[in-house]
Amino acid sequence: MRTNIILYVADQKASTSFYKKVLMMPPVLNVPGMTEFRLNEETVLGLMPSAGIKRLLGDKLPDPDKAAGIPRAELYLLIDDPEAYHRRALVNEAQELIPFLARDWGDTVAYSLDPDGHVIAFAGKIIQ
Repeated sequence: MRTNIILYVADQKASTSFYKKVLMMPPVLNVPGMTEFRLNEETVLGLMPSAGIKRLLGDKLPDPDKAAGIPRAELYLLIDDPEAYHRRALVNEAQELIPFLARDWGDTVAYSLDPDGHVIAFAGKIIQ
């Protein structure tokens, strides 16, 4: 199964720049209306302007712009060197919510908000 996680963003260009710097990778697709970063073989992170999804799905979709900055989901990235990713996010205008803490589910995790208000968790496995 391939998974596409799509975040609705206010400014596609600014969000693309943020994720390019934080993930340290270029997008595999960057056209008006959609940017994609391949996180692994089966997972793609997409960035779509909120106005674009509204046009695509129509009036039955509640307007995403009315929820701008109100987190409704979390991007949880289990990665090598999560502290470096978290630092890059903060340097690039993410807002820290919680610094790194060991969690009872076996990960050490830091939480932040990206410039659009999406929650990002950078996690690593606790080495025992």
